[in-house]
Amino acid sequence: MRHVLRVLALLLVALVVAPLAGAGSAGAATDDRPVVRVGTEGTYPPFSFHDSDTDDLTGYDVEVIKAVAEKAGWRLQFVETTFDAIFAALDADRIDVVANQVTDNPERQARYGLSDTYTYSRGVIVVKKGTTGITSLADLEGKTTAQSLTTNYAELAREAGAKVEGVEGFAQAAALVVQGRVDALINDNLAALDYLNTTGSDAIEITGDAGDEVSQQKLAFRKDDTALLQQANEALAALKADGTLAKISEKYFKIDVSTENSGEADLSGGRAVRSDADIVKDAAWPMLQKLLIATIPITVVSFALGLVLAVAAALANISGSRVLRGIARTYISIIRGTPLLVQLFIVFYGLPEIGIDLPPWPSAILALSLNVGGYAAEIVRSAILSVPKGQFEAAATIGMGYWQSLRRIVFPQAARTAVPPLSNTLISLLKDTSLLSVVLVTELFRQAQIAASAAQVFFPLYLLAALYYWVVCAALAAGQGRIETRLNRFVAR
Repeated sequence: MRHVLRVLALLLVALVVAPLAGAGSAGAATDDRPVVRVGTEGTYPPFSFHDSDTDDLTGYDVEVIKAVAEKAGWRLQFVETTFDAIFAALDADRIDVVANQVTDNPERQARYGLSDTYTYSRGVIVVKKGTTGITSLADLEGKTTAQSLTTNYAELAREAGAKVEGVEGFAQAAALVVQGRVDALINDNLAALDYLNTTGSDAIEITGDAGDEVSQQKLAFRKDDTALLQQANEALAALKADGTLAKISEKYFKIDVSTENSGEADLSGGRAVRSDADIVKDAAWPMLQKLLIATIPITVVSFALGLVLAVAAALANISGSRVLRGIARTYISIIRGTPLLVQLFIVFYGLPEIGIDLPPWPSAILALSLNVGGYAAEIVRSAILSVPKGQFEAAATIGMGYWQSLRRIVFPQAARTAVPPLSNTLISLLKDTSLLSVVLVTELFRQAQIAASAAQVFFPLYLLAALYYWVVCAALAAGQGRIETRLNRFVAR
């Protein structure tokens, strides 16, 4: 049994280390080109999405930045995250450039280095089929729209007097419109046309333009990365001159969107409509992979480290030292008084500002471990206090010291009391890993979002994700019962 546990432990370490080492070492010995980290959503077709057959990242923006990299002599590393977190990742030096239809506006011009324009498009208003009275920005006053909160379109909606509900992308916004939960959405006309073509849906329609201005999309760099910006602009100029940008554009839109007023885009004949069964079949294995190589290992490692923190905090909290009690209680109060999502953002995007720059997996494990430690500390403390004081006294009379008494007498009895609530903590931790996309970790639920956005289908894929989570949680619950049975022998009768 011990050998099996050792093998499992080594496997878990390998699963954690591999994603960290792989990206940095791959090709390093033979390719001396500078690595440029590209931030993109991966869930925003036709600009950035995963191919349903190969699961490869593709799209108009992805092909454009690859062409730029080839001209500029860069080696690309793609980093996928939600749009609302993408500029935080750029500010925190987690990525070097955003290639995700970043629309030019004065605020972004002031804060970031924006490249020359590589896409011209226009914003459109999308409503549920049959809706009347919403054809312009003026009609949105007092209405509710669904937008990614940090996009230019969200600001347009606010300026028009609309209430903005935050979503992660176009597909989620369209679903809210179809369900009648919001009145409209504003987004790129190219994204709207792709949605209509891919889904074959007649549940929504484009009813008007979001203003008269033509939007210009650019690559976004940090303000001080002038060298990268200059290289990108030189590459874009060369790609326009040799016709590469026009070729990429015509592949996706049948017109050249890299030039202004080039005509109406046509996305018909692009990504085909697929049945729900085919979509689920194609997504099932990639989702299972992410469960096995990301969700479960991160859960196990975070829980183990969190349990160590919990025991330490619990012992400090019941110790005779006022300093240790103060530290433990402050830690527990902070963890229990702040949301996990905020803790993830602090660890991943906040700590780099004070010189602590951890990669995505260690950041995720650190935040989750601290969270588990704060919640489980009170469980451990109550379990220890549930052991009768006479047990300590009996151990002392036979010459056992404090730590020997804890290890041989107290902890075995306290474990029986602590197992049920700690099992709940473990199950909650497993489900909390679904938040890790904000720190650039692609786990089970992020993989489901990628598949859903590419196919513009949600219900069956999210049901499949729920099934995967449920199966693992059911297995954990079964394991809890077996552990309780084994620990019953430590209960004083």
